[in-house]
Amino acid sequence: MQIPWRTTPDVFAQILRRYRVEQDSVTDVQAAWGPFAEFMQVEIDGIDPTADSDADGFIVQWGRHSWNDGRLSLTFTRQLAIADIGDHDDPYRQPELWQLDLEMVFDDEADLIDLDQLDVTPLHAVAAQRADPTGFKFPPVGPLRAEALADTRAQAHRHAPIRSAWSALPTSSGLSFECVC
Repeated sequence: MQIPWRTTPDVFAQILRRYRVEQDSVTDVQAAWGPFAEFMQVEIDGIDPTADSDADGFIVQWGRHSWNDGRLSLTFTRQLAIADIGDHDDPYRQPELWQLDLEMVFDDEADLIDLDQLDVTPLHAVAAQRADPTGFKFPPVGPLRAEALADTRAQAHRHAPIRSAWSALPTSSGLSFECVC
């Protein structure tokens, strides 16, 4: 069963709550990964069929950003290419890319300091062109996506700062859903 693309934040929030994880007060990154992996298996209606295999994917992102006062963050993202937006008669129309992010923010701790120094910080679509283990991945819903999620988690845990963030206590968290292009 597919869900309408506009309801994805609500559906993800419901899945988080079912796992006893509150979107605005994540206290366990590992506990948030389970609902994210489940949410990534939900089929979404409204995905642009012309975007081929790049219409629905995920990324694990990290870094420091101005919108959270330069504090370290770890983000689980689902990216969608949406079909039903814009002028369908425009021959140059491109699908809009929307991202649903669960961002978890951390205070600086010794184990986390190098998180923003890792060479694998895929924060932009350009990262899809690199061979980063946590870069954008677009496998179809089902076993291939489950395998890609497991591989991404394993790859992320090979980096000590990310592994530390996975077990650190976030100071804040939040769910956002916005157009990124």
